[in-house]
Amino acid sequence: MPAKAKWAQLADHIREQIASGQLAPGDKLPSTAQLKDEHGVSAGVVRQAILVLQMQGVVEGVHGVGVFVAERPDGQHQS
Repeated sequence: MPAKAKWAQLADHIREQIASGQLAPGDKLPSTAQLKDEHGVSAGVVRQAILVLQMQGVVEGVHGVGVFVAERPDGQHQS
């Protein structure tokens, strides 16, 4: 089985930080440059991971401001 794509690994890492409470709703995510350096990936990998998380409703981007943890990330509440 092929290794998971780098963007998917990064998205999983951010999800884990949110689930553990390390990143709370409303918190700003590190910049693309910070994530790139921290994880040793390209800016494209960071953008892809953030895009997927935005589509899933986990984070919200504010143009010119940054990316923030959504107030109610999907999958964080169980019925």
